[in-house]
Amino acid sequence: MLQTFAHYGCHFLIPLFIALVWYKSNWKFAFLIMLSGMLIDLDHLLANPIFDPNRCSINFHPLHSYFAITFYLFLLVPKKSRLLALGLVIHIFSDIVDCLFM
Repeated sequence: MLQTFAHYGCHFLIPLFIALVWYKSNWKFAFLIMLSGMLIDLDHLLANPIFDPNRCSINFHPLHSYFAITFYLFLLVPKKSRLLALGLVIHIFSDIVDCLFM
């Protein structure tokens, strides 16, 4: 139960907090862009089984690989890609938190 709350809390509450604090005037837009970082979970469709509660996503799925994570970190630098990059990095952070419970 704590694992589920920590994982999904990170996925939704951290982007919401960032949007409300740093993007007050456009918080809904910022929140939605950061949430779009969850689309990298589409790479789970390549795994068999698609969902395994005892599997750590980090470096297992292609969009959760160390190479991809490095790319997401570089995306934080340009201002135009920063919101999406924040969503991706928060997503990876959430998955790391999930892996700590295993």
